[in-house]
Amino acid sequence: MTEGILIGVTAVLVAITLIQYWSHPSWWVRGWDFPKLQVGALLLILLLVQILLLDFSNCWNLLLPPLTLGCLAYQWWWIRPYTRLARCEADWADPNGDGPRIRILSSNVLTPNRHADRLIELVRQYRPDVLVTLETDQWWDEQLQVLSTQYPHCIRCPLDNLYGMHVFSRLPLEHQRLSFLVQDNIPSMHARLRVDEELSVRMHFLHPAPPSPTENDESTERDVELLIVGRSVKQAEGPVIVTGDLNDVAWSPTTRLFRKISGLLDPRIGRGMFNTFHANYRFLRWPLDHFFHSAHFRVARIERLPSIGSDHFPMFIELQYDRRHASEQYSLELDDDDRARAQEKVEQESASQADVPRP
Repeated sequence: MTEGILIGVTAVLVAITLIQYWSHPSWWVRGWDFPKLQVGALLLILLLVQILLLDFSNCWNLLLPPLTLGCLAYQWWWIRPYTRLARCEADWADPNGDGPRIRILSSNVLTPNRHADRLIELVRQYRPDVLVTLETDQWWDEQLQVLSTQYPHCIRCPLDNLYGMHVFSRLPLEHQRLSFLVQDNIPSMHARLRVDEELSVRMHFLHPAPPSPTENDESTERDVELLIVGRSVKQAEGPVIVTGDLNDVAWSPTTRLFRKISGLLDPRIGRGMFNTFHANYRFLRWPLDHFFHSAHFRVARIERLPSIGSDHFPMFIELQYDRRHASEQYSLELDDDDRARAQEKVEQESASQADVPRP
């Protein structure tokens, strides 16, 4: 009986791991990109139970631990960069450095959530230069008006479809644009943040729809939005920051391809996972809310903030501009296979990098 159960559980977890090799965009395939941490934990427990309980006088049972270990190694390969066992991709800022610093707070507020006071308190506590709010409707638009004195520069798009978006800034937002890059009801925002007379930063704020049975049957729309933005910022010569709820985990093949295409750095590499979703279920969390930046910046601070009543935790980052050492930081290498894969994906939608505003 025990042996049969272990064989069955092993078969299921091996199947879950193998399906992740398949690049099919269906939601029921791409959905397995998310719980790699949870699947890895189950594989580790399974391996220990196999070692303790299996009868290895049966030669067929000798195959189970190696299969489980191989699957565990696969999950670990994707997760490891988001642990402190990996080297930081973006260096820590020099505490004595004199470069300008930019503080950003990003929060998916969850439209039905009515705890605006919690977010406003975090804004007053952390004093970000830029506040990005996602899933904001007209009620949230009205509640956040109290920030208008401290944050006079704003791009607003209140919507009741869970894809409303607001950007508030202490600093001027130049050439600001509201766009609908891939889907007509999914906005993105683009602007140039004027830090001082010499420094301006190209900013992109994104919230593409996830692959799910209730929204998009496939991940294609989300993937294309990320890839065309990645292609666009790759051509930028100056500093760039991309942030938002990308509805994709940090360790997915699509986010990895975005990093290669864009050349941007992930400040979580070597620092931690910073799992932001789901805030209400401790054992079902993964990193959905992201900051990516060009090599012009180093990381002074990055934090997952306390819950505001949403299903996402807010995220905060402080970046220091340090152009002198930009050549010392490198993103992932892009090869011909990556280019071909990105091109094949982008051709499935009518959007292209030419549609992405270049503030």
